[in-house]
Amino acid sequence: MKRSPEAGEAGFTLIELMISLGLFALIAVAGLALVEGIINVQGRTEKRLDRLADLQRTMFVVSSDVEQIASGPISGGGAVLSFTRAAPGMGGIAVPLRYGVAGGALVRTIGPAPQLVLAGVTNVRWRFWDGVWVDRWPIDEAGKDRWPRAVALEMQVQGPGGTPGSLRRVIALPARPEEEKQ
Repeated sequence: MKRSPEAGEAGFTLIELMISLGLFALIAVAGLALVEGIINVQGRTEKRLDRLADLQRTMFVVSSDVEQIASGPISGGGAVLSFTRAAPGMGGIAVPLRYGVAGGALVRTIGPAPQLVLAGVTNVRWRFWDGVWVDRWPIDEAGKDRWPRAVALEMQVQGPGGTPGSLRRVIALPARPEEEKQ
């Protein structure tokens, strides 16, 4: 025969309930801290990926412009590069293009319209290859109708957390149309 429990013997005591609630609270706090840490890491990762996408887009735009250079003079030095770019989408005309730095950003100017290319730029330097790297083009007045063989863009940029970084892109120029005929 079974004995029926007497009053007070069935269930949990108040102390047992308090201990179990305390343990559940500790587990919940630890879980919340873990979720908060994951969200913070995700936010930092998204900022880094956004900055990387901006840098890649910038290098693509600059490379595309320089690779579609049209006949005409190239001039530059320091933080400025000017040339004429072929514009097939605009009826095949050539448009003047200028890159420079303004207000901590790389700016691309087509005609009178400046376009922000990349923010967070602390320094830009254009260099030109003509057997050796030179800091300005044309080297002298006699060579103003010549083109360099390559153009290098060197930038000091700020990363997503404000950490500085360096980028360098070397772009080979196409043969100049007049040079192809010779």
